Amino acid sequence: MTGHIARFMLVVVAVAALAGCATKKEVVRTEAGERIDLSGNWNDTDAQQVSAALADQISRGPWIENFLAEKGKKPTLIIAPIRNKTAEHIATKTLVDELERDFINGGRVRIVASAEEREQVRTERADQQEFSSPETMKKWGLEKGADVMLIGEVNQIVDSEGKQSVRYYQVDCYLVDLQDNTKLWAGFEKIKKFIKG
Repeated sequence: MTGHIARFMLVVVAVAALAGCATKKEVVRTEAGERIDLSGNWNDTDAQQVSAALADQISRGPWIENFLAEKGKKPTLIIAPIRNKTAEHIATKTLVDELERDFINGGRVRIVASAEEREQVRTERADQQEFSSPETMKKWGLEKGADVMLIGEVNQIVDSEGKQSVRYYQVDCYLVDLQDNTKLWAGFEKIKKFIKG
């Protein structure tokens, strides 16, 4: 009987010790625009910074005036998925979405839907052919084709020693004329982070 009590007491002490070691998780809501860097990996702040810089570079570039002079209209742009060439997971779709918003709200270029979005729209258009009234039904074959495509990739260099590291990201982008494959614009944005401890 004494052995059972001793084992029971040992279990109680072990459970109490584990409970004392457990940390309480705390979640604090912050403003979406607040810069928070926990790991040093690519994050939302990086996506916002890069998209704003690239959208500004592209919108100020002389290629738009050249296009307007030659074609007499605003260029229509499509953004290809940005390739992640880094060793870490980067949700590049957030970068593409940020770029699209910056371009749409900037008003200097027109943006057409991505391949995935076009499929959703085409499904809806097909549904309208069967179920919508003739006056409101949208017709096939009237989609706007893009004039130029934004192509890009994210690259990374990591240098580390002990508990310190430097992470360097470079996002390279090009605007390519869809008619003749001419590169109309080339630009990049860099981010460098020093992580200690």
